[in-house]
Amino acid sequence: MAINSTKQYIIAIGASAGGLDAIYAFFDHTPLDGVSYIVIQHLSANFKSQMAQILSTHSKLQVIEATHGVQVESNKVYLIPSSDFMQIKDGRLHLSNKKGKPGPHMTIDHFFISLAKEQGNKAIVIILSGSGNDGTKGAEIIRKSGGIVIIQDPATAAYKEMPLSAISGTIADQVLPPEDMPKCIEDYAKKEEEGDSDVMGQ
Repeated sequence: MAINSTKQYIIAIGASAGGLDAIYAFFDHTPLDGVSYIVIQHLSANFKSQMAQILSTHSKLQVIEATHGVQVESNKVYLIPSSDFMQIKDGRLHLSNKKGKPGPHMTIDHFFISLAKEQGNKAIVIILSGSGNDGTKGAEIIRKSGGIVIIQDPATAAYKEMPLSAISGTIADQVLPPEDMPKCIEDYAKKEEEGDSDVMGQ
């Protein structure tokens, strides 16, 4: 287990089909709190140019599309470009083109696995609405590295497959509707600072 006491939290959000409303609900309730957010969503190339602009109406945070080598900073939301895989290393985001790579691309797993190596117990991942099981494998590795996994309550998800896959793997620290997640994360971070992380216990 990687223990990082000095790093800030990085919160990675994985979503696929039907995930936009869940993402908006999450960021409608997200404060300026000194952490970073990274959204890994399966989006068509046609939609990517609109995402940052639309999400900015739901958040006080600065929303930007990630570029290769960008330094991850607090109180910012980074969006994966629709054409790329993304990893994090040494505090920077690294992109690689998916063109020519056989699917399914499992873009969420790809990022979560790199986040586990980078952040250890300072990683928090969220799995929202989506088809398939992308995110489950990466979330398992996050848990093994000491990080936290929060899953959207399937009853609130437009597409339940991704949340149900993660829940069936018994890797969820919490199962919540998106609007309740920011408060849960805030409480957890405060408890961690005080040396008590039982707030995630179920």
